[in-house]
Amino acid sequence: MKGQPFVRYVAALIAGISLYVFLPNWPMLPIWGLVIGLGLFISGFFRTVGNIGRPIQSWAGIGGLLILAGLGWAITYQRTASNRPDNISHLADTLQAYEGIVSAQPEERAKTYRVELEIRQATFGRAIVHQVVLDQQPIARSSQSTTTSWKPVSGRVIVYLDKADQPMPRYGEVWLVSGSPRPIDPPLNPGEFNYKRYLSYRNIYHQQYLRPFQRQILGLDPPNRITQLATRVNRWADSVFTHQVGARAEYGIVNAMILGSRDDLDTELYRAYSAAGAVHILSVSGLHVGILFQVLTVLLGFLAKRRYGKLLMAGLQLAILWFYALVTGFSPPVLRSAAMFTMVILANASGRQQQIPNTLGASAFFILCFDPYALFSAGFQLSYLAVAGISAWQSSLYQSITFRYKWANKLWELTAVALVAQLITFPLGVFYFHQFPTYFLVANPIVIVMSEILLPLAMATLACSWVPYLNDTVGWLLQKTAWLLNYAVTKTGQLPGAAWDGLWLSPIAMLLIYTVILCGAALLLTRNRVYVWATAAAAVLLAMITGWEEYSQQNQQQVAVHFLPHRTAVSLTYGHRSTLLTDLDTNDTRSFDFYLKNTFGQWGVKELTIAHVKRSDNAVDSLTDIPYYYRTPAYALWVWHGKTLLLVNKLSGQNRWRLPAVVDYLIIRRNALQHWDQLNGRVVARHIIFDDSNKTPLTDKLLGEARQRGIACYSVRQMGAYVADLE
Repeated sequence: MKGQPFVRYVAALIAGISLYVFLPNWPMLPIWGLVIGLGLFISGFFRTVGNIGRPIQSWAGIGGLLILAGLGWAITYQRTASNRPDNISHLADTLQAYEGIVSAQPEERAKTYRVELEIRQATFGRAIVHQVVLDQQPIARSSQSTTTSWKPVSGRVIVYLDKADQPMPRYGEVWLVSGSPRPIDPPLNPGEFNYKRYLSYRNIYHQQYLRPFQRQILGLDPPNRITQLATRVNRWADSVFTHQVGARAEYGIVNAMILGSRDDLDTELYRAYSAAGAVHILSVSGLHVGILFQVLTVLLGFLAKRRYGKLLMAGLQLAILWFYALVTGFSPPVLRSAAMFTMVILANASGRQQQIPNTLGASAFFILCFDPYALFSAGFQLSYLAVAGISAWQSSLYQSITFRYKWANKLWELTAVALVAQLITFPLGVFYFHQFPTYFLVANPIVIVMSEILLPLAMATLACSWVPYLNDTVGWLLQKTAWLLNYAVTKTGQLPGAAWDGLWLSPIAMLLIYTVILCGAALLLTRNRVYVWATAAAAVLLAMITGWEEYSQQNQQQVAVHFLPHRTAVSLTYGHRSTLLTDLDTNDTRSFDFYLKNTFGQWGVKELTIAHVKRSDNAVDSLTDIPYYYRTPAYALWVWHGKTLLLVNKLSGQNRWRLPAVVDYLIIRRNALQHWDQLNGRVVARHIIFDDSNKTPLTDKLLGEARQRGIACYSVRQMGAYVADLE
């Protein structure tokens, strides 16, 4: 690490950040570390006073790193909004209304607008409000005549505003909102994406669904004028692309790559990009900034040979990169990557020989000082891993093979970039996204080449938007380039076995794979035998863990009632096979992917049979894979591996049910149970489960009565998925 101090600095900072996030209840650790670090550093400082040439002692350097670790802990504590005493997460009283400001660029969804609100003040308890009738619904409007005053509070809320012919909200709008936001739910199914944790890293802990009559626009007060400018430029760029590109599929890809909006992407097109391993191109990220930086370096390379050319080249690169960041609306991933490449550009312009690891470490250090939670962003991790891997290994790999023809060398160079980037990022990619693209060596060079053409063309389209005829010509070229990119990726994604889906890596397995990759690369570069043993040990441990997981999955037998909003989802899993009983619409792949797909991936299910339950209360489809004992319009009884499952659709009339003396699992759906006496004389069950097709207030009432009566029951809405192992 000699000559690369920022690598050590950022490692210490990351240690402090991680200590706060994973051990928040151990504040004495960083305090003691800070005290010891200060002692070591001050002692080392006085030892070198009067002897400038004397090198700093190693233990004094360790003291400095301990100080940086303490700094990382302190910065993370300070940047965590829930630590503020006035944050809404600490409020015991229910909010009646609050005033908030639109603090980020709103996103348009199919039926709603997704808006981030920064709360500034709120009122609690009873408040006298004026009522204004709007579309036969009341809207609460603030009044000076209130029994309780407005109090300053803090906090950020995700608001989903029903469109209902409402215009797109604007950044900086001040809203008066009636009602109280609710905490974001944790994941309620095994393996489900932790949306609560994801938003908590952005200091967002609450959400609220709004009808138009629940909010009133009070005015416009942008909290940041530069961000306001970025949102305006983003909307202007969107209007330019809408006019110049036109075609929906091509406009969707340009909009996603340049502006970061996927709203206009066709579902099938998105799946094709995902299958081809090119879905990363559909989000504005460090990849786009890196491609733009590379293109600018080539196009402006002639300036480096002239007097003051390096400074001029650096100025143009910085201007264009930050203009791109402005066009994206200052997307956080683009901001981080722009900061990273700004360091690289400034280092190049200084004329000093730079070491890429130190430059990357410096950019990561300053980014994490400003936003410590960026460390847990998949984009941040993948961007830095890819750039570090390419800078370390791509040159050696590229030089290992030489072709006679220039075009072949250029193709091999792109292939080497794709190979190294995929090698260093695939464990993390599989860990986060549970998929591996089979034909990445085919798709990624195509994507890189087409992106190197598309991104500059998009910038040129914006620059020439005011020039007649030229704007149409450049826009036509952009549209055709986007069409060609879509065509190439779609054809790749349609190849047989285009993607390995449903992959699942535990954190330990992921770290072991990285150990194998890094030690294997070190072995090839250094020929040191130590790395042979390290690689072999990691590989053996990985094989043992994988073998144990495979054995456990082959022998698993379990019944599960999953959480699926307002739906029924019951699965019966044996080994790698599972049958899912659900009333989810077959076209609603988005809900299945978000709530259930990761569960079956974590369980290693390779064969999933879906049996659909009709939505009506008087019919249930038969399940061919599950022998049913008896079935009526009111209920269905199944026997599976010696266990009885009773699915109740309706409780009416006084007819006695033909049931065993005791059933193992009673699953109540669609508000079938209104009061506990309805079950008397009909059924006795060992386990009673309410799925989420029941109304929440009714389920809450029944759970309260059950506690009073001593009845054991389970609600997937309150407690998460019910999973019973039958082994």
